[in-house]
Amino acid sequence: MQWRGRRQSSNIEDRRGSGGGMRGGGGMRLPIRAGGGGSILIIIVALVLWIGFGINPLTLLGMDSGGTGTQTTQSGPGVAGTSDTTDDFVATVLADTEDVWGRRFQAAGETYPAPTLVLFNGQVNSACGFAGAATGPFYCPSDQRLYIDLTFFDQLRNQLNAPGDFAQAYVVAHEVGHHIQNVTGILPEFNQARQSMSEADANAMSVRVELQADCYAGIWAHDTDRAGYIEDGDIDEAMNAAEQIGDDTLQKRSQGTVVPDSFTHGTSEQRQTWFRRGYESGDMASCDAINADI
Repeated sequence: MQWRGRRQSSNIEDRRGSGGGMRGGGGMRLPIRAGGGGSILIIIVALVLWIGFGINPLTLLGMDSGGTGTQTTQSGPGVAGTSDTTDDFVATVLADTEDVWGRRFQAAGETYPAPTLVLFNGQVNSACGFAGAATGPFYCPSDQRLYIDLTFFDQLRNQLNAPGDFAQAYVVAHEVGHHIQNVTGILPEFNQARQSMSEADANAMSVRVELQADCYAGIWAHDTDRAGYIEDGDIDEAMNAAEQIGDDTLQKRSQGTVVPDSFTHGTSEQRQTWFRRGYESGDMASCDAINADI
């Protein structure tokens, strides 16, 4: 992906170490809360941990998180170099999502409420509760923030067999996809409906929510490709990442068996299919995984 020298987002909050400051000194957009009181926070926490990025928290808890408070130095494909380089990459990808969705919202006569991305080490407190690096990146609808410990990129490459800078960009774009669902009302509806659902039905609906976020990530890739920033092999990296974080692949890797009723994100094939659907069509209407026959 061509990302160096391009605009970087200022909507980044750095909570690593004792800094906790704001990147670039730019003004952060005030969060628009999606509702939810104290009694629902536990439910929301459970939701966002599963709606992070296709990672089963129980699976990742068995993995080495690569430590906290360390620089992200990489060998092999991906964003190589110090943590500052990775910071610049993430800020550029976030800016790219702002441009893509900003144009699309503007075309619909609306203003895109850009989310804030929070960088943290080890654990973080969000409006949805506490979370650790083991949960993987996640989106909190209550504060409209994306949360990521950048050591996850090491996991993505070394433990999940998904190397490459565009695989990392896919992580960010997927979480932004959940933000799109939040501001368009899909996540609030799901949060409300799942309270009266059985566990099996809630899991099945969660799969649809995740597949739609994958499709929205594909739409971002579509527009980024049209803008001339995608390089040969980038889409293959995203497709491989979608394969590696499918529920069936993760369960085979962690426990040797597959339990379809416990799926919350979709199979590898489903995740690839919905990412490619968004990428090839560039049409949000094609991303209606909520009502589609999946």
